[in-house]
Amino acid sequence: MPTTDVPPRTAAVVLAAGSGTRVGAGRNKVLLPLDGQPVMVHAVRTVLQVEGVHRIVLVVRPDEREQVRDAVAPHLGPHDLWVVDGGSERHDSEWRALQVLADEIDGGELEVVAVHDAARPLARPELWRTVVDAAAAHGGALPARPTSGVLRTDGTPVPGLAAVQTPQAFRAAPLLAAYRAADAEGFRGSDTAACLERYGPPDLRLVGVPTGPDNLKVTFAEDLALAEALLRRR
Repeated sequence: MPTTDVPPRTAAVVLAAGSGTRVGAGRNKVLLPLDGQPVMVHAVRTVLQVEGVHRIVLVVRPDEREQVRDAVAPHLGPHDLWVVDGGSERHDSEWRALQVLADEIDGGELEVVAVHDAARPLARPELWRTVVDAAAAHGGALPARPTSGVLRTDGTPVPGLAAVQTPQAFRAAPLLAAYRAADAEGFRGSDTAACLERYGPPDLRLVGVPTGPDNLKVTFAEDLALAEALLRRR
């Protein structure tokens, strides 16, 4: 299905409930400053620029709910944002977000759900639109970048590998059905795609979307400095 001028009605789920202990700051990395704003604010501001996004769900740690609201509120303008408490694992956080979107998905008001890590503050609106359109056309879309440096036990490189990033986007109805099935069986996937691969319909395709090196994830302290430098170049 080709890209149309009318974007699919989309919900964006931004995951900000991790601990971020490896960054070594003693607090959630998505609340660390980046160019004068918390890391997660950059992710939220980008989502607000994506045409077709009709619902934004920010998944947070319960003890940081007020802090998160205070950080993002000045940037929302007329837009609504739902804040949801995250779970102990990524899968639990995604399931909680889908539960608050369930009525709109069941009613056909949302066509696509996109899931993004708040710790990836530099994802561009163009990447969001590309994965959303690809998800509407095929069923699911993942930003992927060819990677090297993975070796076999004999020291030879493993060819054809790709590093998967976010935002990832999926048709809303099969995604919700997959998480309902996972909940019924007690399954927890490592990421959204893993749940769809297990419980999604057989005709649903997950496609890769090319992405660049600047869509980095803030994991370690040096990543913040690199993100700052990349922002200045923009």
